[in-house]
Amino acid sequence: MDTVVIGAGWAGLGVSYELAQRGIRHRVFERARIGQTWRTQRWDSFRLNTTTADTLMPGERYTGPDPDGALTHGEFIALLEDYVRRHNLPVEEDRTVTALSAGQENGFVVEVAGEAVRARNVVIASGSLNRPLPRPAWAASLPVPQVDGCDYRSADGLPAGPVLVVGSGQSGAQIAYDLAIAGRPVYLSTGRVGRLLRRYRGKDTLRWLDDSGFMDVKRADLIAAAPDGRLPARGVIGATRTLSLQFLSAEGVRLTGRLTGFSDNRMLTFSDDVVANLLLGNEASARVKDWIDSYIDRSGIDAPPAEDDPAETVAPRLPDPPILELDVSGLGCIVWCTGFRGDYSYLGVAGALDEKGQPVHVDGVGAVPGLFFAGLDFGTKRKSGTIRAVNEESALFATLIAERLAGG
Repeated sequence: MDTVVIGAGWAGLGVSYELAQRGIRHRVFERARIGQTWRTQRWDSFRLNTTTADTLMPGERYTGPDPDGALTHGEFIALLEDYVRRHNLPVEEDRTVTALSAGQENGFVVEVAGEAVRARNVVIASGSLNRPLPRPAWAASLPVPQVDGCDYRSADGLPAGPVLVVGSGQSGAQIAYDLAIAGRPVYLSTGRVGRLLRRYRGKDTLRWLDDSGFMDVKRADLIAAAPDGRLPARGVIGATRTLSLQFLSAEGVRLTGRLTGFSDNRMLTFSDDVVANLLLGNEASARVKDWIDSYIDRSGIDAPPAEDDPAETVAPRLPDPPILELDVSGLGCIVWCTGFRGDYSYLGVAGALDEKGQPVHVDGVGAVPGLFFAGLDFGTKRKSGTIRAVNEESALFATLIAERLAGG
C-alpha cells in the first residue's frame, strides 16, 4: 500500500479523507470500532468542550440549529461513523495492529490479524492520550477501591462513601462536578491548572481564541516561552459552563492541595497549596480575557462589554483549617485524574520513540522517514490534539505523503 493509517478516531479519519481526495491508496486499521476510545474512555454525562459548529471534520461545514451546543460522546461517535459512510473511507474495524516494523527496503511492515501489510508510509493516529499515567508506587498499598478517570462512568458505578478525585485538570474537574451534582461527598486534590471561561463578550471563548491566533501558537514557541522548557498544561473549560475551583467548592466539593503521599498505613497527605492553586486559575483566566480584549480592540470588533461569570465571582468555601491529612478508611473510592500518554507498545521501528516510549517528531512528522503522528497533543500548535486542528493537520500530512510518493 501507499499508506496505512492506524486508528479510526477523528485524527485518523481526517487523514484518510485527505488521502482519498488525492487518490492515494491506503487502508485504515481500527483495533475495535470507529471512535473506540470515545466509546470506552468517557463517562456517561460526558460532552465535548468544542461547540457543535466547531466540531467539524475535513470537507464538512455546520448547518444545524444549535451552533453553540455541546455533543455527547455518543453523538460524536455517530458523527464519525456517518463521516466514514458518506465518504466511503477504507476503514477496517476489529483489526488490531500487533506490530509495526521497518521493512527490508524503504517503508514499513504492519502486522494485523495474521496479515503482514507493506506500506511506503504509516500514519499513527492511535491516540497520544489513551493510557493513564502510572499511579504512585504507594497507591498499590491503599486499602480502598481505585479507578482511573478513563474508567469512570457515573456516581452510581462507584462504591458507597466519599470519593477523592486526584487531579483538577479537565477530567478531574468535570468528574468532581458530576459526582457533586449526583449528591456524592467529594474531595478534589487540586494542582496548578489554569482555567478558561466558557463564554466571554458574547461568543464562545475557544472561538475567540481561534479567531485571534491564540490557538495557532507553534509548539516550539510554547516550549521556548515556558520557564521550565515544558509544554504548558491545558486550562480547564467546562463543556456547558465555566468550571472554577471556587464554583466547585460552592457546589460542595471539598478542596485539598496536591496529594503528596501515604503515611502510617492510613493517612493520605496533602500540600497546603489549595489557595495558591485557586489563585493560579483566576490569573490564567484573567490573562485569556486580556488577550481577547486586546484582540477585540485592535481589530475594531463591535463586541458586547464583558460581564462577570458567576462561576468566577462566587465566594470559595474552603476547609478551615486546610485539609492536610485524610484517613483513607473514610473513603469509598479514589478516582485518579493525573494525566495520560500514548500507548505505542506495538511500534518497533528504531528511533521512532524516545526513552519514555513517546513519539520523536517535529510537527507530527516522525524522525523516521515515512512515519507520521496524527492527533498528537500540542503536535504542531496549541490547538493540536483537539478536533479544531484536524482540517489543517490532515491536509498537511496528506500533502507530505503525496510529495514522498511523487519523489519515487
